[in-house]
Amino acid sequence: MSDLVRILAVDDHEMIVLGYKYTLEASTFENFEVVVHTAPGYVAGKAEIESSAKRLPYDIILLDIQMFPEDAKEERGGENLGLLAKKISPTSKVVFVSSFSDSYRINNILKNVNPDGYMVKSEVDQKTLQTMVKTVLDNPPYYTAAALQAIRRKMANEDQIDERDKKILYQLSIGTKTKDISTLVAAASTTVENRKRQLKIMLGVENGNDFALIDEAKKRGFI
Repeated sequence: MSDLVRILAVDDHEMIVLGYKYTLEASTFENFEVVVHTAPGYVAGKAEIESSAKRLPYDIILLDIQMFPEDAKEERGGENLGLLAKKISPTSKVVFVSSFSDSYRINNILKNVNPDGYMVKSEVDQKTLQTMVKTVLDNPPYYTAAALQAIRRKMANEDQIDERDKKILYQLSIGTKTKDISTLVAAASTTVENRKRQLKIMLGVENGNDFALIDEAKKRGFI
């Protein structure tokens, strides 16, 4: 390992990436020093990942999930950058640092990108940042406590509901109407309603409303 570890931090909130920079560069590591470069959002992050891949790839790339450029015609964010980094900068360790702590989001990222770590922003401090750096360099992956809990909940519930059920529950939790859910999951509205009733029975809230279903699904880690 080089005695200088290069990190790229990408987030559309400048104060956040500067916080990572100042914290990590002020930290003491046993065998190396850290330098952190920052990119304020998707466009700058994409350009820096592409540029560095051609010269000197970053050792670690920290990515927020939700960062959409103002001129984007479609939603693009950290997940897209993670996939890009995995493709063109395969030696770089990709770590997501996001405010999202729900099981659905975290496990989707793990499935789609297979990152080297996931940190929930509310758990980020100097200690977790230092531990993350050492872990992903030596023995990835690294997860903060909330991320690990979400992963464990999914593993425990893996065989109980399928991906369509998870999508239905997630869309209900963010207020999507049944007729719109049917489009998103490619099923008739009557099919979605029937599945909701089955899920209520499965989760023990057969006499409850959609709010009761959502609450129980969250408790069990489905969303």
